[in-house]
Amino acid sequence: MRASRWSLIAWPAFVVAGMLEMMVFAVLDPETLSLLGRQMQWSRSTVYSISFLIFWFMFMLCSAITLQLARPASEVNADLARPLARD
Repeated sequence: MRASRWSLIAWPAFVVAGMLEMMVFAVLDPETLSLLGRQMQWSRSTVYSISFLIFWFMFMLCSAITLQLARPASEVNADLARPLARD
C-alpha cells in the first residue's frame, strides 16, 4: 500500500482515537474497570495505553474500509483484469 494511503488511514484514526480516549476516561476511572467479573490489577497507564491502541486499530480499520469502498469501479476492475505476475 502506498505511503499516502497509509497516511490517509493512520493519521485521522490517531487523532480520533486520542479524542475518544480523552472522552472515555473523563467519565471512567481505569482502576474501577473489571474484566470477566474480576477487578483488573493493571496500572492506569497500562489501561490508557491498551485502550488507545484498541481505539486506534478500530478507527484505522474503519478508515481502510471507507477508502476501499470509495474506490471507483474502474479502478477495482482494473486490478481484477491485470494478470498475476509470476515470480
